[in-house]
Amino acid sequence: MNDTLSEALNDQMNFEFYSAQVYLAMAGYCSGESLDGFANFFIVQAEEERFHAMKIYKYLNDRGIRVQITGMDDIRNDYGSILEAFEHAYDHEKIVTKRIYHLSDLAMNDREHATIQFLKWFIDEQVEEESMFDSIINKLKRIDKDSNAFFMMDNDFAQRVFTPPAD
Repeated sequence: MNDTLSEALNDQMNFEFYSAQVYLAMAGYCSGESLDGFANFFIVQAEEERFHAMKIYKYLNDRGIRVQITGMDDIRNDYGSILEAFEHAYDHEKIVTKRIYHLSDLAMNDREHATIQFLKWFIDEQVEEESMFDSIINKLKRIDKDSNAFFMMDNDFAQRVFTPPAD
C-alpha cells in the first residue's frame, strides 16, 4: 500500500472517531431536552462510529502500518430542534460517504485489491446510514414535536442497541 492511501485511511480512522464525538454531542443536546430515547439513538450511533474507526485501526495494523491519532475540530453542541440535529447528522453522513468513495478511488487507482475489498463493507454501510437518516428526517417532518408520534419515536429509540456486525 502506498503512503497516500495509508495516510488517507489513517485520516478516515480519525474522522470516524470525530464522528463519534459529533454524535455524542447530539446525544447531549437530546438529553438536555429530556428526550432520552433520541439521546440513546445518538449514543448508539457514536458506538457504531467508534467501531468503524477501530475496524480501520485494525486493518492498518494488519497491513503493518502504524496508526497516528490526531486531534479533532470543535464540535457543534446545540441545535434548534431534534429535526435540525438529524439533518446535521444526515449531512455529516453524506460527507463520510464522499470520503469513503475517495478512499475507494485511491485504492482502485493503485490496484490495491485488499483495500478495495475492505472498503466495500464501508460503502454498503454508508448506503444504510444515509437511508436511515433520510427516513427518520421524513418521519420527523410529518409529526409535531408535541404529538404522541414524536414521543413514540423517542420511546422506540430508547430500545436501540449497538450489536457489532460479524466479520
